[in-house]
Amino acid sequence: MFNRDLGKIYSIPPEWSQHEATWIGWPYNTNDWPGKFSPIPYVYAEIVKYISRGEKVRIFVQSKEHRLKAEKVLKNVNGGLSIVEFFIKKTDRGWLRDSGPMFVKDGNEVVALNFKFNAWAKYDDYKLDDKIPSFISEKLNLKTMVAEHKGKQVVLEGGAIDTNGKGTLITTEECLLDEKIQTRNPGFTKQDYFEVFKKYFGISNVIWLGKGIVGDDTHGHVDDLCRFVNDNTVVLVSEKNSSDQNHELLKENEERLQKIYLSNGSKLNVVSLPMPSPLYFKGQRLPASYANFYISNYAVLVPTFNDPNDRIALNILSELFPDRKVIGIHSVDLVWGLGTLHCLTKEQPL
Repeated sequence: MFNRDLGKIYSIPPEWSQHEATWIGWPYNTNDWPGKFSPIPYVYAEIVKYISRGEKVRIFVQSKEHRLKAEKVLKNVNGGLSIVEFFIKKTDRGWLRDSGPMFVKDGNEVVALNFKFNAWAKYDDYKLDDKIPSFISEKLNLKTMVAEHKGKQVVLEGGAIDTNGKGTLITTEECLLDEKIQTRNPGFTKQDYFEVFKKYFGISNVIWLGKGIVGDDTHGHVDDLCRFVNDNTVVLVSEKNSSDQNHELLKENEERLQKIYLSNGSKLNVVSLPMPSPLYFKGQRLPASYANFYISNYAVLVPTFNDPNDRIALNILSELFPDRKVIGIHSVDLVWGLGTLHCLTKEQPL
């Protein structure tokens, strides 16, 4: 049953808070990884193996036959099958960060917020994915709420925002405010988004960055760009090569962050994270970024790209997450799908 206006302000936990489970969708859509699909299930199996060491992994599969294929791959890599739960549901694609529900807390109760998903205002195959939040709510008997503003369901993807769990949220103008390209909510202003974030996430402070990285077909998701790693610190990807397309836009975002204070009045700490060398597929630049890491209970999983900066990025993140292992996941094949680890995972808090 959907509640449309409960008159409450919820809170959104930071990703490093304890999870009950992580949701993923087992890969099947070969169009997401053209010419590279065969290794993808084994990349997913590595991800499941490490996440399952600290929490349940709940996996969408398309059919019983699809489940058997997933189980076979997971067994081959000792992928934590004992605490994996499968849910049969037809989906369009598998990017659960964006199509899954936004989990928030009402006191100690987990609530599944149902934002509208429209495939980044770019693709036509999203009607099955748009039903994922209601499916999860019904299966787990969670309280749910349709996220609305001015009488309409709000379009919002999980990759478009990042929070510190202390009232501050970070996002980009390119993703949420562009009125010409991949427009999510026509006519929305910063004030409209602030009201949405305050009501549904308990946010009192919004940090607006400019553009996301080049090659991101979501048009500016912040989870390839800038991420909170604790209450008062973010990592921001940077590009030292002045001839690279990312150099100026990342420098402009760094300048914005230097002026930012948090909701408690303290200055934001900004740590620079390198970018890997550019990767391309058929002339298209791919959104390869170390910022697309996922914080699970057991470990921080970081995409790596056979690049000299892999080790530098892993070392930086290891210092920032002293209470967790930091593990690199080979993502050269994965990023052909125009997303990596954070894009395909969705945490469900305790």
